[in-house]
Amino acid sequence: MTVVHNPEDARILHRQIRALVDAGHEVTYAASFSAHGVVARPWVNGVDLPRAAQRKRMRAVWAARKLFRRMRDKVDLVLIHDPELLFAIWGVRRRPPVVWDVHEDTPATLSLKPWLPSLLRPPVRFLARLLEGTAERHLHLLLAETAYAGRFKHAHLIVPNETWVPDTVTPPGDDRVVYLGWLSRARGVQEAIEVGRLLQPYRVAVELIGYADPQSRPALNQAVAEGVLEWRDFMPNDEALKRLDGALAGLSLLHDEPNYRHSMPTKIVEYMAHGIPVITTPSPRAVELVERYESGIVVAWEDPKAVAQAVLSLRDEQRERHAMGARGYAAARANHHWPNSARRFVSQLESWAGVKK
Repeated sequence: MTVVHNPEDARILHRQIRALVDAGHEVTYAASFSAHGVVARPWVNGVDLPRAAQRKRMRAVWAARKLFRRMRDKVDLVLIHDPELLFAIWGVRRRPPVVWDVHEDTPATLSLKPWLPSLLRPPVRFLARLLEGTAERHLHLLLAETAYAGRFKHAHLIVPNETWVPDTVTPPGDDRVVYLGWLSRARGVQEAIEVGRLLQPYRVAVELIGYADPQSRPALNQAVAEGVLEWRDFMPNDEALKRLDGALAGLSLLHDEPNYRHSMPTKIVEYMAHGIPVITTPSPRAVELVERYESGIVVAWEDPKAVAQAVLSLRDEQRERHAMGARGYAAARANHHWPNSARRFVSQLESWAGVKK
């Protein structure tokens, strides 16, 4: 169940659910299909839920709670993906095993939510910590990052945000850079727009792929109207990844925010998996990955000129561009290929569900 994420979310649908289905399990997927204009994939049983967005969340949580009560005797296990859904399962008796997949540092993300008044952030942060502790005592947990382990008392299985690495890739080209992921101020949308302006004279296109928050949409629409960049909005992950093939480089322009300091930007692994160099701001996990595998260039925070210069240096150095792409691809194939983690993920859920094989 999720009422926050797009039903086409890469981690939920294209990794976890696909792994369960490939292992022979039947999956009912409860998500906000109608609200996102998405149709359930034929290999899941789709159930439509309202969407939880900004301050409008209780209707979605209540609908999820009613669904949970109705389905509790029909399923072997429930996997939830949003902290809001903890309220949907509390107090329900005779419930099956419930697993919370912890995607992010919930308290740290509060600084990134403009709809939440600053006066409410301290009590909401306290509530989030309280919820995490209660969940650990009563539910099973999966963690998307090793850095999240410090927030909990006990050890929990890490299911990292890895990706499907293709068998072969196209060498990086020289006329297009891409960004794949959510678009917001804190994720560098303004810098990406400025990079597009700076690269216009050099005929290097900037292509953004991903959902943009309401605050970013006006600036993006204006940039598209001016021909500064291409913005493809949200695309299903399997389609979006194809747009990486043959790009000059992939951009990761995160700001220095608490929630990003200990998280691995999935997009970096996806860029490497498709054989293109990475250009990233210096968030610690990104620097660690790029420098270890010599798969890209690290630039300063909020510095579009440095990003544009990095793009042009890669454009002018074909040999280095291809070498970075090749090193990144080899590292992703060896260390970040989703099927390696998928087996542990499926096995753990089977154990919690009491599945006998």
